[in-house]
Amino acid sequence: MRGLIAVLLLLVAVAGSAEQSKNIRTAIFAGGCFWCMEPPFDKVDGVLQTTSGYSGGHVKNPSYEQVSAGGTGHAEVVQVTYDADKVSYAQLLDVFWRNVDPLDKGGQFCDRGDQYRSEIFYGTEEEKALAEASKKRVATKLGKKIATKIKPASTFYPAERYHQNYYQRNPVRYKYYRYRCGRDQRLEEVWGAAPSH
Repeated sequence: MRGLIAVLLLLVAVAGSAEQSKNIRTAIFAGGCFWCMEPPFDKVDGVLQTTSGYSGGHVKNPSYEQVSAGGTGHAEVVQVTYDADKVSYAQLLDVFWRNVDPLDKGGQFCDRGDQYRSEIFYGTEEEKALAEASKKRVATKLGKKIATKIKPASTFYPAERYHQNYYQRNPVRYKYYRYRCGRDQRLEEVWGAAPSH
């Protein structure tokens, strides 16, 4: 009898998790160093996971060394896995914009080169429309031409394991890098007072 109850409880749990996972989606954003793009999304209620990686290029299974050297076409990106019943794609776009310098055509902050560009990779026509509308709002707000690109999503390659959750595993090195790179200072210049990290 105890075994039967355990099996029934397991079936209920599996059915419940399957029901909850119906609206799980992913979004891909490039905003310069992927270490710095994980924390703002990880703080959002409804975001289940962030994964640093590479997207938008033409080389299969690129390594960090290849991407950071340039020439593969990839950007450093963060893939955001989220529950669309708790947070919308439009809300994720707001987080993205607040954490990039959309006016920079040559990279982001101290990281220079196309591999550090800001870019939104959309997966559906609805996401494309939302991204383009948000870009127009940002252009109006800042009164300047926006360098951030909007392109269809291509293959996402997760970065090497040592890059994942870098800010949590190496907090001192991460904070030093972020400070030295001038990221928060520039974000404050573009957007106003920055939230704490």
